[in-house]
Amino acid sequence: MKPLVIAFSSFLVGCTGVPEGVTPVTGFQVDRYLGTWYEVARLDHSFERGMTNVTASYRQQEDGTLKVLNRGYKTSACEFEEAEGTARFQGDPSVASLSVTFFWPFAGGYHVIDLDQEDYQHALVVGPSRKYLWILSRTPDLDPVTAGSLTAKAALLEFPVEELIWVSHDTPQCDDEG
Repeated sequence: MKPLVIAFSSFLVGCTGVPEGVTPVTGFQVDRYLGTWYEVARLDHSFERGMTNVTASYRQQEDGTLKVLNRGYKTSACEFEEAEGTARFQGDPSVASLSVTFFWPFAGGYHVIDLDQEDYQHALVVGPSRKYLWILSRTPDLDPVTAGSLTAKAALLEFPVEELIWVSHDTPQCDDEG
């Protein structure tokens, strides 16, 4: 567990802003966003490298913050790793712009820039720069039309979508199992 916490904290070195030209979703309803999301695609980072079966779970806390639990299967270690953090809205809670802390005092931006606002079934999330991009879904697989639409939006916003890693949610396997 500790390696993932340390790795996530390196991403969070005080960068909470939104990339230029990118706007977080408004009309955001946090109670509908709570629960588990599956990582469908991501840009590569050392803190998730070699991970499959990645999920992020959000739970409301009494003080208004969100408890965040990121979990993924590290194929090189043949085990699941977890990182637990806290998310706080950067302003108005109806704007999907949060700061997430996995290792105090370091915080990173978490901005939902596209969301199925009718059913809260898929989301496009970015960090503080165009180096951070995630496509999330309530199910392990996202239909190709929706995945394509989210990827196209990210491309229009100049994210390097050709570098996306499409995350497997099959039975976890160790690197040496082929």
